[in-house]
Amino acid sequence: MPSYILPFAQITIRNVPEVGGKNASLGEMYRELAGNHIRIPNGFATTARAYQDFLKENQLVPKLEALLGQLDTTTFANLQEISEQIRALLLQAQLPEAVAHAIRTAYQALCQQYKAPIQVAVRSSATAEDLPNASFAGQHESFLNISGEEQVLTACLRCYASLFTARAIKYRFDNGFDHLKVYLSVGIQKMVRSDLASAGVCFSLDPESGFKQVVLITGSWGLGENVVQGTVNPDEFYIFKPTLQQGKQAIISKKLGTKAQTMIYSEAADQEESPVKNVETPEAKRGTYVLTDAEITQVAEWTVKIEEHYGCPMDVEWAKDGETGEISIVQARPETVHSREGKILKAHTYTLTETSELLTSGKGIGQRIITGTARLIASPQQAHQFQPGDILVTDITTPDWDPILKKVSAIITNKGGRTSHAAIVARELGALAVVGTGNATQVIRDGQELTISCTDGQNGLVYAGKLAWQEKELDFAQLTRPRTKVMFILGDPDKAFQLAAYPNDGVGLMRLEFVINDSIRIHPMALVNYPNLSDEAAKAQIAELTPHHQNKEAFFVEKLSQSVATIAAAFYPKDVIVRMSDFKTNEYANLIGGKEFEPVEENPMLGFRGASRYYNPRYRAGFGLECQAMKKVRDEMGLTNVKLMIPFCRTVEEGRKVVALMAEYGLQRGQNGLEIYVMAEIPSNVLLAREFAQVFDGFSIGSNDLTQLTLGIDRDSAIISELFDEQNAAPKAMMAMVIRAAKETGTKIGLCGQAPSDFPAFAQFLVEQGIDSISFNPDALLPGIENILAAEAAAARQKEQSGGSPLAAVLAQ
Repeated sequence: MPSYILPFAQITIRNVPEVGGKNASLGEMYRELAGNHIRIPNGFATTARAYQDFLKENQLVPKLEALLGQLDTTTFANLQEISEQIRALLLQAQLPEAVAHAIRTAYQALCQQYKAPIQVAVRSSATAEDLPNASFAGQHESFLNISGEEQVLTACLRCYASLFTARAIKYRFDNGFDHLKVYLSVGIQKMVRSDLASAGVCFSLDPESGFKQVVLITGSWGLGENVVQGTVNPDEFYIFKPTLQQGKQAIISKKLGTKAQTMIYSEAADQEESPVKNVETPEAKRGTYVLTDAEITQVAEWTVKIEEHYGCPMDVEWAKDGETGEISIVQARPETVHSREGKILKAHTYTLTETSELLTSGKGIGQRIITGTARLIASPQQAHQFQPGDILVTDITTPDWDPILKKVSAIITNKGGRTSHAAIVARELGALAVVGTGNATQVIRDGQELTISCTDGQNGLVYAGKLAWQEKELDFAQLTRPRTKVMFILGDPDKAFQLAAYPNDGVGLMRLEFVINDSIRIHPMALVNYPNLSDEAAKAQIAELTPHHQNKEAFFVEKLSQSVATIAAAFYPKDVIVRMSDFKTNEYANLIGGKEFEPVEENPMLGFRGASRYYNPRYRAGFGLECQAMKKVRDEMGLTNVKLMIPFCRTVEEGRKVVALMAEYGLQRGQNGLEIYVMAEIPSNVLLAREFAQVFDGFSIGSNDLTQLTLGIDRDSAIISELFDEQNAAPKAMMAMVIRAAKETGTKIGLCGQAPSDFPAFAQFLVEQGIDSISFNPDALLPGIENILAAEAAAARQKEQSGGSPLAAVLAQ
């Protein structure tokens, strides 16, 4: 007899021709990985032969050929009509009795295995889908919460019909597949009762940048279909693979989604309409993560094992059972965008040169800027309103939108996350997307001109009007790496995964101020003293920003540690030098609750800043929170490539005091490889560099402050700004002196600043002095490298011609 059914236990990845990619992958995992502590619900698949005999017994092939022959393949104006006729034809047909009997028998056996009648998921798996070279999100139908033999048979028939949805017909045409040579297998798998718990999707890389050292997990309450379709804005978790495999606390980022809806099983009365339904998520659950840290870690470990088994990046669906508390993997397929890409040889940077009203924002997909005309479309039936290059603005997209999406330049949705249908399709089509805005359809007008910026790899910004921008191409293909280390100046963790692919030697300066100002926004001492704050308005703002943190100090530590960890993970195991906070008093006062803790100074630039704050009772507890966050990153998360740096340290004694205080807070210099650097930005740092080198492991020249203090210029003063020049002989002499002292004491030394990329002569000067590293802002990286290469070549020639003192040469200028 023909084989109409294959149990998962008999399926491997080699069975794609019989059961399609989705079911072949399920069988492969069940056979090969279920014994490796990965929980995978059992099931079975109908074969392509069952589908072929269905067509044959119902004499459907000639009718399908006739209908498909009527399809307008130029404009596809009758695509929807032809699709509806074909699906009606298939739904009126009967499953062959032998096929129906085989399905009934297999379903009964599955129920017996679980010792009770069970609900199953019934999913389509075409023989050409879910392959690295032929995949598209949600081409065919799935049906959830199906129970009983007759319901299962009906769902199978509906899966067969879904092979001819409008989107599936158009997809096959676009990809050159013969409609009648793509067969459909149906997977029947035990449902996990995630309607009572949570479910979601994870990728074994960052789907935006292609960075392969992380796992991204997204999830929401209830069945996972809401996450897949983008009906909700889910929670997001990033896990760093290297430290995960070392057994460390590898969760480097947690972001709470709104999770407004929960998909659950329908009650018996409304089963006929749909076996599942969405209900409003209770407020308390919206503010709670869908997985514990232990569960996040478990899902990440399983995802890594699945990736290792398949040998390529994977897209995985997980579900947690509300009855047992157990998590299962219910699907896995190859990731279809970055898995086909090689090493980055070119990159582009985009910068807006104009600004306008920011209409809305969300999660950004695409890493560039575009302009276009907004089209507010509620359903695919309005496709005729759409012109190629328009920007689709809608509540949510489903696979029915796929034929339209090939025309778009960008997609903006109210709902959805990074693993939603709109996000996945945008990546595959090379379009931009801004998903999960919450209000796009309310704030954008149909026909309105828009500019969309998704330049940082995480956020998508939608502006009114057509704005100008600047595009630069960075060509790494022929780039030679200099001997001098080339590092980044970086504060924004959202850009880290993208920038890690550039040629670099790590991060020479990560400023904590960016994270505190952008992500935290609250003065650390206001969090420490939250119950006793006298400023009621600030207290209310803090309560609003930290609704899920009883311990307000924990909010600061969590946000700061995750931001630093994201950058440290992106560049691991290269050095990431984190400068402890260096706000001035006027800047700290602008943080929420800050005015209560900051003195008013005539000249904050030379006042209560840098190292002097850390041990002062006014800020000591705030510095303790910074240290607590850095200890968490290094010791708990295992990111020991993080090195710490102290800014504006006026005296050697002050340096010793701060280093001792850090040890009290658990950051002992030398312990677990911890190195502590100091900024060389005050003349005392230069004049006593050998003494400072006994306290610290490295120097980083802060050329701006060193120049202003050497020349006696307030760099904030517009009146005398033309006198500020770091290429002046005096600050250059100071730099040469501190580099020389560092060389004599065997202490590392670098410089962070714009000048080496702007001025080739300044880069040459630093190279001649023997600087170890130079750090650049991302947009200055390529010209900076070119200047260093030219400087190294010139220095080599000069060394051959002269053996003179570099310091003497500077002083002689």
